[in-house]
Amino acid sequence: MHKDKRIRIITGHYGSGKTEFAVNYVLELAKSGGKVAIADLDIVNPYFRSREKTELLEEKGVRVIASSLKGINTDVPALSAAINAPLEDKLYDLVLDVGGDPVGARVLGRYYNFFSDKDDYDMFLVVNANRPETQTVEAVISFIKSIEHASRLKITGLINNTHLLKSTTLEDVMRGQKLVEEVAETTGLEVKYVSVIESLADKLPSDIQGEIIPIKMYMREEWMS
Repeated sequence: MHKDKRIRIITGHYGSGKTEFAVNYVLELAKSGGKVAIADLDIVNPYFRSREKTELLEEKGVRVIASSLKGINTDVPALSAAINAPLEDKLYDLVLDVGGDPVGARVLGRYYNFFSDKDDYDMFLVVNANRPETQTVEAVISFIKSIEHASRLKITGLINNTHLLKSTTLEDVMRGQKLVEEVAETTGLEVKYVSVIESLADKLPSDIQGEIIPIKMYMREEWMS
């Protein structure tokens, strides 16, 4: 995780669990004690936004940057100029939680100049094989191309986050793993992470492609399924 590029862009189709992954990822980064920030650039989906966990994240030392308008429930496509600071400051590890479709990815164009150094960013695609839009190799590759076209940036790695929330089984995860490995073989991309609920993490094969990241479900309340 700490070997990833300084700026980590997290994208994925609606329902993929990209924000849950982004929150878990940035909290793990914060354990290093360095300067860490997360920017909520998802201007498409008003639900399960990383900014909803501002208090938790800030308690753990994570700087949270969201809409330039105050209020968690304010749903407007307004981006804060505060994001420029961690983009420019090389001492920051920055996570960008980006909207999971070409419209959402287009917002990255506003910051394109910050990504001119290809050695300074990674863009990871979160894949949930249970989502109808990303159930086949062809569909995932088509989605990759649409995100790359809209953002003018390249996907650099894949994340298997195949889940059915708390009902996720080992079989679900491994089916998703097969999918992302086939996508990786076809595209030349690397499977970077296997994102899985904590109860299943130690049941995965030790030789699985990708670093295993046990996930706490921060974005869903206990009463949610």
